[in-house]
Amino acid sequence: MTATPGAPLRLTVDELAARAGVTVRTLRFYGTKGLLPPPELGPRRVGLYGERHLERLELIEELQRQGLTLAAIERYLAQLPADISSLDLAIHRALVATWAPESEEELSRGQLERRAGRSLSELDLDRLVAMGALHRTEDPELFRIEPGLLPLGIRIVDVPIPLETLIATRAVVRHHSQATAHDLHHLFLETVWKPFRESNPAPADLERMKELTDQIQPMVVQALVTAFQRSLAEELARGATRPGPTD
Repeated sequence: MTATPGAPLRLTVDELAARAGVTVRTLRFYGTKGLLPPPELGPRRVGLYGERHLERLELIEELQRQGLTLAAIERYLAQLPADISSLDLAIHRALVATWAPESEEELSRGQLERRAGRSLSELDLDRLVAMGALHRTEDPELFRIEPGLLPLGIRIVDVPIPLETLIATRAVVRHHSQATAHDLHHLFLETVWKPFRESNPAPADLERMKELTDQIQPMVVQALVTAFQRSLAEELARGATRPGPTD
């Protein structure tokens, strides 16, 4: 079933599967899990899918590429408005592709130790988990790693910092980074993406905006790192001038 120029896209389940590069069985599964909205009923009660379904499938694919589990994808999609437009879905996909960190990897105990270049005790593993460099799975011999954090974690795993301090440090960092991410995301949506969306952009404009965001992302990340380093240096300097508990 092909659409005439300018008419809304209307695809059968087989056509949608072919366009999205998935099987019909996968589409049915997504539908039962609530990841894909139900189709509209066309002539002879044939289910018809549109641009919004195609964009949603592309967003699911992007989230999977970033290493999200099906349960995490369900939670992500559940936060989106039920009547979200295909353009908004495309914007979400562009933001996910641009700002997502390196995908997690799964490694066996042996692969992890070869990556670390050393044997790892259970205490070593606990410390890496506390730092967020490593995540345990249901299989005690299989781990999910954060590629950007693991090399740093390995370097300091033997530093005599109490485990509870590592856990508390990670909690502080997560709390403040989540608040910063929330504020930046809101600011970016309101001042950049919302005006862009309201300008009725063409598909090519969306790709150019994504490329622009790709270029901005490293600068924002580096600005956060630099601001944190300066704030920490200032805090340490202030601490050096304060009277100690026994002064």
